[in-house]
Amino acid sequence: MLSSSYLPPSVVQSVAAPLATASTKAPATSATTKAATLEQRAKIAKTAQAFEATFLSSMLGHMFTGVDAEAPFSGGAGEKAFRSFMTDAIATSMSKAGGVGLAKSVTAEMLKMQGLT
Repeated sequence: MLSSSYLPPSVVQSVAAPLATASTKAPATSATTKAATLEQRAKIAKTAQAFEATFLSSMLGHMFTGVDAEAPFSGGAGEKAFRSFMTDAIATSMSKAGGVGLAKSVTAEMLKMQGLT
């Protein structure tokens, strides 16, 4: 605290009043920061899960290359046209169910990059 022996009382009060007000506002700022941090973490987790789904979709797409169903189970040209939608749906389901662990690693790295670890 400022000593009044060096400064006039009016100066001490003018400096001390904003400091007292700032200390009472700190919890509200902390709560706002905490909410923002939780929102950022949720966005990062969602982005990492989407990245994992995209990666898995690409891997599944390569896995199905050259695989053709034979009659009567072949979908013909329609099957080939919609195969990417099927691999996307499978990959999204896999990622939501826990995936292969890629989303956890990506989330950890993204949090580190944002300084939220």
